[in-house]
Amino acid sequence: MLFIVTGGAGFIGGRLVDLLLSEGHSVIVVDDLSTGRAENVPPGARLIVGDVSDIDVMNRAETMAKGEEVAIAHLAAVSGVVEARDNPVRAVRANVLGTEVVLEAARRLDAHVAIASSAAVYGDVERVPVSEDAPLRPSSLYGLTKVISEQLAQQAYRDYGVRSAHLRLFNVYGPRMRRGPYASVIYNFIEAALRGLRPVIYGDGRSTRDFVFVDDVARAFELASARKATGPINIGTGREVSVLELLNAVASLARVKIVPEFREPRPGDIRRSCADISRAREVLGWEPRVSLEEGLRLTIEYMKGSGP
Repeated sequence: MLFIVTGGAGFIGGRLVDLLLSEGHSVIVVDDLSTGRAENVPPGARLIVGDVSDIDVMNRAETMAKGEEVAIAHLAAVSGVVEARDNPVRAVRANVLGTEVVLEAARRLDAHVAIASSAAVYGDVERVPVSEDAPLRPSSLYGLTKVISEQLAQQAYRDYGVRSAHLRLFNVYGPRMRRGPYASVIYNFIEAALRGLRPVIYGDGRSTRDFVFVDDVARAFELASARKATGPINIGTGREVSVLELLNAVASLARVKIVPEFREPRPGDIRRSCADISRAREVLGWEPRVSLEEGLRLTIEYMKGSGP
């Protein structure tokens, strides 16, 4: 099968491309390299450099894919609450318009689409673990763009029969995580451990997240495409971990003491997050394989070798 992977030079997309190639699939990557890196794209994949919201760029991918059995994994996006808040127009263009352009390409190619959605669609929830049936009450622009992208996909099915799965990703981490001002909390904690820095914790550190390893997420995308799954599917672990627990785990594995700096919570940050993954088990036959401790160990070793 031929896969078109948008955002395939990025953190999750790059790992998915590795997996697909290892299983004998052909891959076309569409990525503007604004956050992804060309070196994340292995030689076996074909790279189109361009913005997924540009119709001409996706037309190039369509032309290359003509005559093939095609699946699309759509991961290109402005990722995260803070980055979307800082760049609202770019976030809407990438996450909303970009999704519509991809859905149009899927219609013409008769392709299934696995879309990277987010746990941010739920906003602040009263109870965890949260299931896909929970109301969608995003508390951030980022979460709102993901809700709209899911709604666009649902409309594409009603209008044209385009089938899509919306993988609601919880907190993804692992080797090749993004660095810089929009780096994840795990990246920042590991960087602090390796460089003797004081990481910032927004709030009291008791906020919780569900951290899922990137290899498990890549496998979920591959399964969603293989099974032509439809609708929303939570991709997490079902394990709720506080920020302070995470900090202590990183410090223990790195064998250092980390002293954080506490600041006020940021707008749009949620208090608790943890996935009910019953539907992923049922629909995809998917289970997370990598524990948090093992995933942190692998990530620390990678960052030691590559430099934070």
